[in-house]
Amino acid sequence: MSNPNPLRLRTRRKYYRLIFTCLMALMMSLIISAALILVKAGYSEHFFADLLASWGLAFVFAWPSAYVCAYLVQEHVLSRIEFY
Repeated sequence: MSNPNPLRLRTRRKYYRLIFTCLMALMMSLIISAALILVKAGYSEHFFADLLASWGLAFVFAWPSAYVCAYLVQEHVLSRIEFY
């Protein structure tokens, strides 16, 4: 019997917020860096080199800010909303 999903990681639930914010910060910093480069400089032959440089710098700021913002929203905003 074959396993339908062979790529599966197991980790503790306490790392959920850390992993979630890391992946969100990675994707969002990539999208925003690419969009800003395209708007500011357009597509050039150095686009991917510029993207990797700006993406790395953007991620350094995106991950801590996403972690703090996710905490603030979950603890102080969503706790005041009654979901049904």
